[in-house]
Amino acid sequence: MYKLIRSILFLWQAEKVHDFAVATIKLLDKIPLIPSILRLFCNYRNPVLEKEVFGVKFRNPVGLAAGFDKNGDAFNAISNFGFGFVEIGSLTPKPQDGNPKPRCFRLTKDQAIVNRMGINNKGIKHAISYIQRHRNTCPLGCSITKGRETAMEDAYKDYEMSFEYMYDYVDYFVMNVSCPNVKDASGNQSLENITPIIDKLLELRIMYDDYRPILLKISPDADREYLDDIINLVLISGLDGIIAANTTAKRENLRSSKRAIKKAGAGGLSGKPLYDRTLELVKYIRHKTNGHLPIIASGGVMTPQQALELLDSGASLVQIYTGWIYKGPRFVRKINKYIANTLIKRKLEAEKANVQEEK
Repeated sequence: MYKLIRSILFLWQAEKVHDFAVATIKLLDKIPLIPSILRLFCNYRNPVLEKEVFGVKFRNPVGLAAGFDKNGDAFNAISNFGFGFVEIGSLTPKPQDGNPKPRCFRLTKDQAIVNRMGINNKGIKHAISYIQRHRNTCPLGCSITKGRETAMEDAYKDYEMSFEYMYDYVDYFVMNVSCPNVKDASGNQSLENITPIIDKLLELRIMYDDYRPILLKISPDADREYLDDIINLVLISGLDGIIAANTTAKRENLRSSKRAIKKAGAGGLSGKPLYDRTLELVKYIRHKTNGHLPIIASGGVMTPQQALELLDSGASLVQIYTGWIYKGPRFVRKINKYIANTLIKRKLEAEKANVQEEK
């Protein structure tokens, strides 16, 4: 059924379908009984899925990555689809329009999306206004970044403002310094520019009674030397984890036609082609940190098996976005059910093996 619906929706421009989908999800949440029906068909609950990461309790390890609920005004409606957590944003202190349209394209043969949205959002105060009127139904993360017109030397001020405004309303923060479709993207990622932002946020956090984890979202395009520097910076600074990874500016091993790729143009690519790099990053970060640093794997998850492989390889949690678009509203349930069944099977096999050894 969803394949038919998707084929119809894919006849329209990608950003228009995204806006329509968000509006529809929000509308369905207001109709009596519909949220309960969605939870019945899309949720999968099992105690084996529950876990605590950086001090936050999650009912399952599958979250929605930033970019879908850009404005932070649909997360409760989205949680009806079975997510263990939702990440809103990226948000800036002031509203901004982003890049000129069209700015979002599908590469359907690759089950991928290319976007150069430019961090369009309604601003941090819009999100706070919604959160104040709605109790969170699942753990909520907030991705923050600098405004389009803010100079790099003043970037820390934007992060500081968003951090202070949002602190009492979310469960964790993400520093988005690696978005490939904004001005000065490469400069945003330099250690020289990242360090003062980290220092400021950690300094501010000390002033609060409650602890909010802060994670750094890295680029999948980072070379080994830069990645080592970033990992060392995270460990030394006291940040709480890494999200691996953002969208990629590369166009490697794609099946789509040259015409489709050219039409999509520059921007961040997400979806199936990103999975191998995500897995590589998770394994590398786990190795370099001896498994002591929480990792949220984000990028290219298109099957339940891939989600479990990332968890087995060192990820604490996984995020999906493009996979949800291509696979449908019950994709989260399928992932969680597969993970739970596999974990239970492994436990039973281990117990059986122990019994045989004792004999």
